[in-house]
Amino acid sequence: MIVKTISKFTRIDNGNIEIIFTIPIDLIASTKLDVLKEMSKKMIVSGFRKGMAPIAKVEEKINPEELTERILQSILPKAFADSVKEHKFSPAIYPKFEAVKIGQGSEWEIKAISCELPQVVLPKNYKGESIKTLIETINLKIPEILITEEVNARLSQVLERIEKLGLTLEGYLKSVGKTPEILRSEYGVQAEDSICIELILNTIANEEKIDVTETEIDEFIKTTGEDINKVKKEQRDVLKRVIMRKSALEKLAKK
Repeated sequence: MIVKTISKFTRIDNGNIEIIFTIPIDLIASTKLDVLKEMSKKMIVSGFRKGMAPIAKVEEKINPEELTERILQSILPKAFADSVKEHKFSPAIYPKFEAVKIGQGSEWEIKAISCELPQVVLPKNYKGESIKTLIETINLKIPEILITEEVNARLSQVLERIEKLGLTLEGYLKSVGKTPEILRSEYGVQAEDSICIELILNTIANEEKIDVTETEIDEFIKTTGEDINKVKKEQRDVLKRVIMRKSALEKLAKK
């Protein structure tokens, strides 16, 4: 009999999707055994040849938290994929997982937070409107998790710049007259607007059937001073979307 994780799917008012996974004891036990067998192959235990130590001896040498983490890493990707199929939704990002209940001899409960992208419905006269007007007209509700992710990314960039200047966060905030709460709040507003613009321009690019050639991507890379041959496919995909949005904005401005 195949033992499966059970999931409870809920849409939250803030736009997030919450999934509670209940992992049965039998699945935890079988996955734990598989994880220990895999870890034992590379582990050296006193008195035994490499990879030949009994599973019980291997478990004694492993940090319980690390073992739990590896068990979850083995279970959760498939559990999430199954949940996507079962509940028929299109996740915008890979979920953030949070332990609700993990204990010996009992089933585990894990919370996952993800979201879907809000649908952009362009007004019929979008070609005659500015991007600012479109944001106000379409009035997208951006899921909280997307805003949080964008805010955290912006704060990380600020911290990196501050550290390069040899400053502290406290010193920087004092110099600009802001508190951490104010800075995060300001970035929250900026992040929400930025995501709205990105989604609207993506939709316009699709509507206008804007395509970006590999040559255009190469030309764009040259303007950055990067070596074309060293830019990975994932980076090229990101640049392609950037160029598409830029073209969409230009079309909007021309109209």
